[in-house]
Amino acid sequence: MMDPDAEKSIPHLAAEIVSSYVRHHQVLPGELSNLIISVHRSLSDVGKPPLPDEKRMPAVTVRQSVRPEHVVCLECGFRGVSIRRHLMLKHGVTPGEYRGRWGLPKDHPIVAPSYSKQRSALAHRLGLGRKRREPEIAARSVAPPRAPKRTELDSAFAASLAAPKRRRGPRAGTSA
Repeated sequence: MMDPDAEKSIPHLAAEIVSSYVRHHQVLPGELSNLIISVHRSLSDVGKPPLPDEKRMPAVTVRQSVRPEHVVCLECGFRGVSIRRHLMLKHGVTPGEYRGRWGLPKDHPIVAPSYSKQRSALAHRLGLGRKRREPEIAARSVAPPRAPKRTELDSAFAASLAAPKRRRGPRAGTSA
């Protein structure tokens, strides 16, 4: 609720707004009283929630809101592949609240069908839709891994010693 000082200033603000409007626009004398009343009513309603029995009209019909390539927001008519973020940022509602506000079923899409299929195909290609494999216990318990023989280690060590060593030092053309 507004404080008493603000309520007293509403007629003053309405008078200022109407006089500024009349200076720049032509208004018939009979319309002036309606203009004053509407401005005063608008200033009085600032900060109050909208009436709950107010019937909202969607930007498009529910049937036209879902197309293969895009989804349309019923609030404002925004077209996008996904309207989840749009609903949160522009209208401040979650997809569940949006569906409830417009009386939509719980499975009403928020993402375009073609985009959903495309993402699903990508997930399947990456292997996200498969079940885990059972571990192959029998293959591991048959024989433990074979340790290398002493002769194999000696030959690998001898080969590393026989490899020519590269000289490490400053590069050509640089000062040390």
